[in-house]
Amino acid sequence: MRIKVNDTVEVISGNFKGVRGTVQRVYPGKQMVVVSGVNIVKKHQKSRPTGGRSRAQGGIIEFEAPIHVSKVMLVETGSGEKTRVGVRRDENGRPVRYSKKSGAELD
Repeated sequence: MRIKVNDTVEVISGNFKGVRGTVQRVYPGKQMVVVSGVNIVKKHQKSRPTGGRSRAQGGIIEFEAPIHVSKVMLVETGSGEKTRVGVRRDENGRPVRYSKKSGAELD
C-alpha cells in the first residue's frame, strides 16, 4: 500500500469529500485507512467489567471509522497539492515512494 501512517491525505469521494487529515492507522489486508476527522461514527456501548473492581463506562462514543484507500489521495508537503504516489528503486535497490506530479521523493 502506498499510503503510510502520518501522511497528509485528502478525501476525494464520498460524504467527506475535500476534507484533509492525517492517517492514524493503516489496515493493508483490508485496503483501509483511518484518517483523523473523517468518517466519524457513533457507537452505543454497554458498560462492561474491565477485569478489576471497576467497570468501563457505557454510553455513546464517537470515533473515526476506516475508509477505503481508493477514496483518499496524498497531499504533497511542499506545494499542498494532491498527487498520485509511485514506487521506484534508489541506487541501493530499495523501494522509495515518489510524487508522480513533481517527481520528488516522499520518504
